[in-house]
Amino acid sequence: MSAHIVRLGSPRLQNEGTRIGTVRRPPRGVAKDRFAADNWYDVWYPDLSPSADLVAKALAAETPKDWAAFERAYRAEMKAPGPARTLDLLAHMSHHADFSVGCYCADEARCHRSILRALLTERGARMA
Repeated sequence: MSAHIVRLGSPRLQNEGTRIGTVRRPPRGVAKDRFAADNWYDVWYPDLSPSADLVAKALAAETPKDWAAFERAYRAEMKAPGPARTLDLLAHMSHHADFSVGCYCADEARCHRSILRALLTERGARMA
């Protein structure tokens, strides 16, 4: 049992479990009934996505300093009670079930999902 970090829309991994979309918006041009069938996500959970302002900041980040500022701000958002409880829940669940969380970005290193990986690891999650 473990948590996986994935790119939404990519082929599913073996034993990936439920795919959770931690994105601000659903995929454009995809019918709602195709989200799971086309490997986007099984459950949309925008509560773990960066705020709209932070998404803009991440997209505009050109330097390591810019990205570090985004990471600090996103980590601060994830310290709010709701996201923090969700991260604790997911970390605990990773010891008992397979699931994945993801985003659309091509490069995980420049995506909030890399920070979600770190946040879950810091909480003791079993990562794939």
